[in-house]
Amino acid sequence: MKKRLLILEDGTVFNGQAFGSERASQGEVVFTTGMTGYQETLSDPSFYGQIVTFTYPLIGNYGINRDDFESITPAIRGMVCRELAKEPSNFRCDLSLNDYLESQDIPGIEGIDTRKLTKIIRSKGAVKAMLTAADEEVNIDEAVATLQATPLITNHVKEVSPKAAYPSPGRGKRVVLMDFGMKHGILRELNKRDCDVLVVPYNTSAQQILAWHPDGIMLSNGPGDPADVTEGIETIRNLIGKVPIFGICLGHQLFALASGAKSFKLPFGHRGANHPVKDLRTGRTELTSQNHGYAVDENSLANTDLEITHVALNDGTIEGLRHKKHPVFTVQYHPEASPGPEDSNHLFDEFIELMESHVKEGKQHA
Repeated sequence: MKKRLLILEDGTVFNGQAFGSERASQGEVVFTTGMTGYQETLSDPSFYGQIVTFTYPLIGNYGINRDDFESITPAIRGMVCRELAKEPSNFRCDLSLNDYLESQDIPGIEGIDTRKLTKIIRSKGAVKAMLTAADEEVNIDEAVATLQATPLITNHVKEVSPKAAYPSPGRGKRVVLMDFGMKHGILRELNKRDCDVLVVPYNTSAQQILAWHPDGIMLSNGPGDPADVTEGIETIRNLIGKVPIFGICLGHQLFALASGAKSFKLPFGHRGANHPVKDLRTGRTELTSQNHGYAVDENSLANTDLEITHVALNDGTIEGLRHKKHPVFTVQYHPEASPGPEDSNHLFDEFIELMESHVKEGKQHA
């Protein structure tokens, strides 16, 4: 097999075997702890610009199928695993993971100590990294200097949000879905409830959205620092109090910023399908799917109209918010669970109920 290097900005070098595309790539290296669901993970737009490390040792054993994508075009910069399955076995398998990454021009590396890499990320935080081209001779010192001098990208949402609005018709509640890098699982859950959905770009104005007379607004997940998405923050600020809103992941963070709160970057993020979250309203603990590198700063909520509804049991960070005066609630995790447990799927039903009660009270947007 062809050789490949994974070089970190601190000078650490991992030697492994190349798979997928033969080209070189550069990005922020992160890790995810999911034991299954690699297809959904690789196609999650929230990983835009990142090299994804899988902590589970064997990846690719059931191949790639036509049904489990979370976006049409994967946004990752590269993939890292301990061992790549060469001969997948599953009745739904259409092609191997290697063939899929090759077709999408995404490089991968296997055969490295992913435990060591994960420990580095946990101790130093997500770091910039480079995957070399297959069998390419590289000057390590020059590569490290390049990594250290290259700033992280800030245009994440602009790159993964659609350029124009498009419908996903239904006969139920009319929902405008602001797409900041949406996983298709969110759209599937709304369609399952017969919502009449209009998906719009991240920079759509509140005036344009309200002109469609929606029953509710859905704020999707997405990649990057929420503070960079100034257009989305402004739109959400002008929508609060006009119509019911439900936000997920980046949508949760943008709602918090639009309400006067602040966000901060987590040391190594929450990425995986096994994160316990406590619902403070019921006392119930749910296992959740998560993929985010930022969180809402609890200390910044003091002068806002926000209250905490959910907390992460691993580190105590905020996992859910609601507005004290207006029909808005958000969660940091993924209730559509693609991949992951379905403990929190009921939140989509709560959103439907919120829209229905808003209509009964005669408060729908005119």
